[in-house]
Amino acid sequence: MMKQRILSIFLCIVLLLSLLSLTAGAAEPTLYLVLGDSIAYGSGLSNPKEAVYGKIVADTNGYAYENYAVPGHTTANLLRRMENDTVREAIQKADIINISIGGNNFLLGNINNLLYDGIVKEDYARFDEIANGFYEDLGKIVNGIRALNADAAILLQTLYNPQTGYVGDVYQLGADRLNAKLWAFAEANPGEILVADVAQALTNSDNDFAKDRIHPSAVGNEKIALTVLQTLYDNGLGSETVPVINTPGIDARGTGVFTIFVNLYGRFFHLLSVIRHLFVR
Repeated sequence: MMKQRILSIFLCIVLLLSLLSLTAGAAEPTLYLVLGDSIAYGSGLSNPKEAVYGKIVADTNGYAYENYAVPGHTTANLLRRMENDTVREAIQKADIINISIGGNNFLLGNINNLLYDGIVKEDYARFDEIANGFYEDLGKIVNGIRALNADAAILLQTLYNPQTGYVGDVYQLGADRLNAKLWAFAEANPGEILVADVAQALTNSDNDFAKDRIHPSAVGNEKIALTVLQTLYDNGLGSETVPVINTPGIDARGTGVFTIFVNLYGRFFHLLSVIRHLFVR
């Protein structure tokens, strides 16, 4: 009887040690970190935490997921954000870092001047200045990440154009320049960053964007997720390309007040442009 008890205890110890060994040897899930602006935050959705494209990507590939995006952030804001202790710790641990940034470099404090320059004056010096600043900041962002994490894959998204008409034309001038700089950086630094061409995926202004006509809708977020998943898969960083939607996105109810005013400016500047061309040969 005593021998049976000793054997039972011995077997329990062996089983416990085996379980502990398996637990210790189990690989931690890939940490997928999202940084950037309101696009990355999910501002076009009323349930961004559950349905933003980053969450879809994480759910699809079984990644651990953290999102420290902040609406309104520019590249300069992101650089300051990377000084935050919590964000720095997340960067250090991350395996994949997905960044959406740059659109606010054009929008915040610049849009009226850019509309005037682009429509009336047909002077694009300010566009080029902003794009050059974006390129410089992009280098600082990547270098800052590399100082904390030499191995993480860094994925950046191209900038889409949600607008139409005169304003859409000016948006495109900015988006084209910013995207050109992004591709140029990738070419000048081979293997340093991956580029997810979101601009090619979001082209349907009626379905891809929320009512504010700036941020991706639920459909738009799914399309971004599809683009990011394909980019990760093509680079050996993901196992799936078809998005898994655990929680359907709900489009935000906000109105497009900003876009309404911007389009009024666009029409006004177009009128000024017509008048200018009548008197300036």
